[in-house]
Parts: sequence; structure tokens; C-alpha cells
Amino acid sequence: MKKTLKNKITLRPRGRKVDFDVLSKLETILDTSSYRRDHLIEYLHKIQDSQGAITKNYMTALASLMGISQTEVYEVATFYHHFDVVDTDSDKPPSLTVRICDSVTCEMNGANELAKTLDDYYKGTVRIQKVPCIGRCQSAPAAVVKFNPIDNATFKEIKKNVDAKVFHPEIPDYIDLDKYISGGGYEIYESIINEKISHESVVEVLEASELKGLGGAGFPAGRKWRILREQEAPRLLAINIDEGEPGTFKDRFYLESDPHRFFEGMLIASRVVGIDKIYIYLRDEYPAVKNIMEAEIDKIKSHFKDIPEIEMRRGAGAYICGEESAMIESIEGKRGMPRLRPPFVAQVGLFGRPTLEHNMETLFWIRDILDKGSDWFANQGVNGRKGLRSFSVSGRIKKPGVHLAPAGITVQKLIDDYAGGMLDGHEFYGYFPGGASGGILPASMNDIPLDFGTLEEYGCFIGSAAVVILSDKDKARDAAKTTIDFFKHESCGKCTPCRAGTSKASELMKEKKWNISLLEDLSQTMSDASICGLGQAASNPVKSVLKYFSNEVKDVGKT
Repeated sequence: MKKTLKNKITLRPRGRKVDFDVLSKLETILDTSSYRRDHLIEYLHKIQDSQGAITKNYMTALASLMGISQTEVYEVATFYHHFDVVDTDSDKPPSLTVRICDSVTCEMNGANELAKTLDDYYKGTVRIQKVPCIGRCQSAPAAVVKFNPIDNATFKEIKKNVDAKVFHPEIPDYIDLDKYISGGGYEIYESIINEKISHESVVEVLEASELKGLGGAGFPAGRKWRILREQEAPRLLAINIDEGEPGTFKDRFYLESDPHRFFEGMLIASRVVGIDKIYIYLRDEYPAVKNIMEAEIDKIKSHFKDIPEIEMRRGAGAYICGEESAMIESIEGKRGMPRLRPPFVAQVGLFGRPTLEHNMETLFWIRDILDKGSDWFANQGVNGRKGLRSFSVSGRIKKPGVHLAPAGITVQKLIDDYAGGMLDGHEFYGYFPGGASGGILPASMNDIPLDFGTLEEYGCFIGSAAVVILSDKDKARDAAKTTIDFFKHESCGKCTPCRAGTSKASELMKEKKWNISLLEDLSQTMSDASICGLGQAASNPVKSVLKYFSNEVKDVGKT
């Protein structure tokens, strides 16, 4: 017997209804015949750039065009700091945003005072936004007028650029394709293509050079290539240029001056490992680099016919995407949340394929190592270490910048022989050996070789070799508080030890007297239980202050 329903139910789509006027505008903005799920963040960038914010109507229209849920679009858009998600057009921020970096070095140089002065002057007509590191620590305090970076920023200089509507960066002089080739560039790559240099010999030279991953992980590059070559094709290459570690700016320095040295290393890696497609992940704070790379990649594609497809992806202001698996999630158009491992990226990486993941600087050295030999690179080190390191040095020194020095150099030699010494009137007090997450050491420990594996016994590490110098005018506890606030802001929220731990540590460190036992327990839990390097390392500056700068803190439990 046929059953009938007493109450007929009409099913309707849930969520916001599509505004067809907005849909039509969006189709014009995106200007594409097909919509790829992994391009979601790229589409959000285009909306943000053209509209000044991302309204919910635009997210609804985008979800409709892509055939995905509105929730999925919303979750991705709200995850990244550079997207302004608002309800309606009337909720949009002012059309112009001036960003003031308030990370360690910039804060030391008056960033907070500068932000307040600008806020008082513009009174909401221009959005003054304090942001984490923008990769210009050598010119602190640094600011950005829309897309135009301002080094050694002052109220006068920022106002001048605002008034003149100078919103885009000046492209620096750099070695383009023609200049690079005229200087012998791509000869090594051509030799590999023509089989004058075998793939196996390339791997052997890299292994002998002991070149390590210079993004901070320190995994041997030659071994990584050998592992990837053994994986099933197709294989992918993901290049990390999302150097968000406060104090780091070396990748930008090299790409704004000699980008093809990196590109040649990239193409060599692709040929030797057998890469089918290349993805370059560039941090959004580097618009000049983006312009340079787009122009030069087009030239490369015209000059070399048999190369893998190259896609460049633009980050969106999430420090966590410097972690390799979080970066891969972001390239796939998702929230940049680290993956649990195993499986490892080399086996199951981007789009589920074996993926060779590298930092830009690691690839930057490939050409020179193959040209000059493994011994040339390995013998550069001092104090029993091997290789060269590009130190991003900032803080209370006379010559901040990228200083190429032997691996294993001490911080004292770095200050005296490369960074011009301490600023007049300042005495060396302490230093971050590896950016915000690398811990803080006192000036009395100035003779430790700076390299992978030399700092761990002191509760620190070198990471990306971002060295921030503190003087007697600074307090380590203040620097540690700034870094924990940074990690609180940048935690992806996936795991409780990091999400809750950074927030709680920030609260505890506001107090004049610290609850030392609670901070110690909290720090240890974050280190032991967080699933990725951010949470595991976030408490290093806190532990450093408690261990090496105890004179700066008092325990609430003691009188």
C-alpha cells in the first residue's frame, strides 16, 4: 500500500541567497572561464583588492560560482589576516590602510608611538593598523601605505606618501634574465639538460656540501632530493617564500636583487628530482617581489620550452603558513592548518602527491655549489661548522641588514665584523639567535657558534638565522611579551596547547610579578603537546627569560 505524507515539506537551499548583480560583478572581477577549488584564496585576493573588503554577498556569490558551501568560503576568508570580511558595504574599513609593524625590532624603534600619532592625526579617515612582522626589520620602524612599503617610517614620510597617493612599491634594480645569462647564468642548468652533468652526480655534490634547509628546519637538501626521486610520479615542488618569522628578511633581499639565481636552482631541482609542476608560495607583504617574479617567470617560460608548469600563489597574512604542511593546505585553497604526520610531505604532500618542499634560500645556493664544488661551500664554516648562512640582523646595531657569514660564527663576531658594532650609547645585553621563536640569550653567552644543532642545549635554535640584538636600553621580558603576543595572534587554533597556551601566557606576562611556576608548567605543556613548530617553539622566549634574565622578573609566590 502506497503511503502518503500528511505534511508536504518544500526543501529550500540554506544560507544567504545569491545577489545576481553581485554575481555578475564577481564574474567580471575574477575573469575566468573555470573555477578551481585550489584558487579560492586567489579569488578572495581579487575581491579584496577590487572592493576594499569582502562582503558576505560576495562570499555567497563566490560559493555559488565555485559550487562549494558558503561556510567553506567564510572559514577560509576569516582565517587569513589580510582579508577584511564585513557584512555590507557600509561596514567596510576606510579605503586606505596604513600598516605599522609592531614586531620586536619595530617596537624597539618606536612603532607603537608612531601608530598612535597617526591614529590621532587621521581620526579614522585612514585606517591605522598595527600588524606583525612585514619583513623589513633592517629599516625599523617599517610601515606600508596600502601596498607601498616605507622604510625607517616617520609621520612626515607616511603623510607625504598618503597625500601624494603613492600606494604601490618602487621596483628596485635587479638582475633580470638577460643580465643573468650574460653573466653565465643557467649554464649549469643547460649542462644538466644536455646530460653533461648527471642527475646522480648533482645529488652526490649536494650531499657532500652538507647544504641544509635554510628556512629553519635544517634537513639535508641532498637527502631530501634522493628521497623524492624514489617516490612515485607525478611529483610536485612547493617553494616556501612566506618568511613570516619576526626578524627575517633574507628571502626578500635576494629576490629583489638576484632572482634568477633562485630560479636556476628551482629548475635544476625540478629536472633532477623529476618534478611535474612547481608552486611558489610568496608572502603577501612582498608586492615588489611579486611584480619582479611575475615578469621574470614569463621570460623563463619563453626562453626555456621544456620546463614544468609554474604557479605562483600569494599568501594572505598567516605566519603559520611558513610551516610546510600548513603552506600546502593554503596552496590547496584551504585554511593554513598544519597536518598531523606521518604521512610526511615527501610521501603525501600537495594534492596527495609526493612533494619536494624547499625554502627559497636553499635553492638559491644550488647553482654556486654545483659550479664551485661541494668543498667550496662546506669549507666556508668556522668553529667546526660547514657552509654559509644569510643572517638577517636587526636591532641595536649600526649596520642592520642581510650579512652573509660562515656558519658557526658567534654573535659577537657577527656584531663586530659584519654589523658595524653596537649603536652609540648602547651596550650589548641579549639576542634572539633565530627570530621570535628561537629564544633569547644574554650577552654573556656571546661565544656560541650559530648553526643548526649548536643552540638546542641552551633552549634556543638558529631557525632562519634572524638575529635581533638587544641593548641595555631594552628588557628581555618586554621582548618575550611581544613575541608571545605575536604567537597568540598567529596561532591557527587547531590544537589547544598552542591556542589556549599562548593566550594564557600573554595574560600572565602582563603582570609586574610573574607566576613563574605556572608559566614554567604552561611552557612545558606547549612544547610537549602542540602539533607543530609554532606551538612547540612559542614558549622559548618565555623560558629564556626565566632561565637567563631572572633578575627582570619577580615571582608572585615570593616576597
